[in-house]
Amino acid sequence: RDPVNPIRIDAVADSNFSYWHSATFSNDGTKILFSDEWGGGGSPKCRATDPKEWGANAIFTIGADRKMHFQSYYKLPSIQTSVENCVAHNGSLIPIPDREVMVQAWYQGGISVFDWTDPKRPHEIAFFDRGPVDSARQGNGGSWSAYWYNGAIYTSEISRGFDVHELTPSQYISQNEIDAAKTVRLDQFNAQGQPKFTWPPSFPLAKGYVDQLKRNKGLSGGRSASLRAASAGGRT
Repeated sequence: RDPVNPIRIDAVADSNFSYWHSATFSNDGTKILFSDEWGGGGSPKCRATDPKEWGANAIFTIGADRKMHFQSYYKLPSIQTSVENCVAHNGSLIPIPDREVMVQAWYQGGISVFDWTDPKRPHEIAFFDRGPVDSARQGNGGSWSAYWYNGAIYTSEISRGFDVHELTPSQYISQNEIDAAKTVRLDQFNAQGQPKFTWPPSFPLAKGYVDQLKRNKGLSGGRSASLRAASAGGRT
């Protein structure tokens, strides 16, 4: 609270981590995700033989005791080759309501969109991977950073330019949730500042909550259908 006289509340260490690169809070501040840029980003650490704890993310909850409690690791699930430098790097939250969904760059591993709402069971819900820069020998390349900003994902590719991505619906994320995320508009964005997301009232927001309840089996089929019918045709 006092920026001139900061006080350390808690500290954690992990023998699996090489380079504590960045930290991302959940939107409500009850969880925190640390990224390990193992070897400074120049090493292939997403091979089948590499431990899942190396060059990965470590997820902690922040308890009522104001201490950080380890929950799990998240690492890019797709196996990469020995010529692709691949470790966790820059990313940001995507404003899916009431979920911790994050997009993150993994150098030549591409980008991964993953859900860590349940800190013990993070899982990937989307990805993009260009493949190796050079299939014959290791080269320096891949996605340096991946950030969500006002409805799209922007990622800088070291060797091959600049990519812009749009999320598409799947079994893990609905079009209504994507549309609700797009209602969050920022005048500017600095990932290190990590602004807190708020959602304006909208039909996509309401429909997104219904989709989540259905996905998590929180609604009966009849109740879900009646809620969808009630919100059909609505405009923001």
